Amino acid sequence: MHLSGRKIMLLAAAAAEVVHAHTTFTNFFVDGTPQGDGVCVRRTNDLPKATSPIAGITSENMACGVNGQVGVSRVCPANGGSILTFEFRAWPNDATREPIDPTHKGPCAVYMKKVDSAVANNTAAGDGWWKVWDDFYDDSTGKWCTEKIIDNNGHLSVTIPQDIEGGYYLVRPEVLALQQAYSPGPADPQFYVGCAQIFLSSSGSNTPGNTVSIPGHVDMSNPAMTFNIYDQPMKLPYPKFGPPAYTSKSERGLEVLATEQTEGLKPANCVLENENWCGIELDRYSGQDACWKASEDCWDQTTNCYNSGGPTGSKNCPIWETKCKGIQSACESGDFNGPPDAGKVLTPPLYKPTDLPPPAVAALDSSGYSTSVSAALASSTAPGTSTPSSSSASSAQPASFAPPASSAPASSAPPASSAPPAPSPPSAPSPPSAPAPPSAPAPPSAPAPPSAPAPPSAPAPPSPPSPPAVPSGGGSIDECGSNNGGLTCASGLCCSQYG
Repeated sequence: MHLSGRKIMLLAAAAAEVVHAHTTFTNFFVDGTPQGDGVCVRRTNDLPKATSPIAGITSENMACGVNGQVGVSRVCPANGGSILTFEFRAWPNDATREPIDPTHKGPCAVYMKKVDSAVANNTAAGDGWWKVWDDFYDDSTGKWCTEKIIDNNGHLSVTIPQDIEGGYYLVRPEVLALQQAYSPGPADPQFYVGCAQIFLSSSGSNTPGNTVSIPGHVDMSNPAMTFNIYDQPMKLPYPKFGPPAYTSKSERGLEVLATEQTEGLKPANCVLENENWCGIELDRYSGQDACWKASEDCWDQTTNCYNSGGPTGSKNCPIWETKCKGIQSACESGDFNGPPDAGKVLTPPLYKPTDLPPPAVAALDSSGYSTSVSAALASSTAPGTSTPSSSSASSAQPASFAPPASSAPASSAPPASSAPPAPSPPSAPSPPSAPAPPSAPAPPSAPAPPSAPAPPSAPAPPSPPSPPAVPSGGGSIDECGSNNGGLTCASGLCCSQYG
């Protein structure tokens, strides 16, 4: 099989700098266990504006963000009573930097919606959303919900009610920034939303009845949308909006077990993950033709990995690239049996923040809204320790924020996979190194995109036919274009005044 002329579009693993970054929901944890950057998270396809607010509160993007009507391939499992911790980042591919622009002050909430399929398209916008929790302005601390998220390294935790029925759900964290809600010009309340896809295993049978449509759960006539945070003093209390939060029933209802998860599962032969992409282990092969076919299949997956990279980047794709180089080098040297290290899991360990405690209990007013009274955290879960039982969190209005970690979590650089030694052909470039993680707090420079290998044609053995030409490399970078000043960008993310 001849591979000449094929190009692998390789994009840099780190995003270019952005200006005036806002925030975006990038990843989440289930009972303290990280699911991975972008895994089970619906993502924007407008990468240069990945951290920008929703344009217009009547847009269907209010449900799950830009491109939020499109499902992703993975669905993460959770249980009734599980603690979900959402992470917000101003720089989607860098967990060490600020989570939200500090000028962005306002309330936040978490909603859920039961769906027949979490991976199906066109299920987000519309009716069926109910509120799990909300937080507005905290009189006792003088802080908005967004300021608490900043204090706690971008983390916001809620507990899934134990008594709701199991099945597939979209879970939607919502942040509202009010810095431009009151101004001489048109009011501009800035919503930042996203959706996680989960499968809930639960023995509960309750269905929240106070559902709303999104878009539609708020409109500009509500004074909460034009509240002036610059008034001295502010005209508190802050007006509530949206439905009241769901309150668990005293009884859990019939003991009906949820059906088994059948969609969005991680493939059994997935050995490397990057967002919702999986590197599938190659079938065992023997012989020259089979070796080159495996090499081609491997490079096809490399291309797909880079092309599928979303806001959190393609940082694990160079690991798969290294695997493909090893197979290619083995084919060139006459070692036609493989693949090397078959079945070895290549996904680097997922980072864990220093502290992800269970939610505290927030008080409710007579209408079911949070009174924003601070509650002490009962306990915390540090990496390497067991997660507290869900029974320690109240089923009524479960919500809190993780306390500030003692140090910012460091992103792990992808380890380079070992590959069989290859001959040193005159025109073959050296393999690119995995990009080093940026240091905090100084903004890192975007690394140069790696170039795909361009080795020469494999040598022809004396008896069998000559092996096919190996793929020619071709790195690729994009230009932001005139709207963004013609700045060079990488990984699909451009320098942008929108952040």
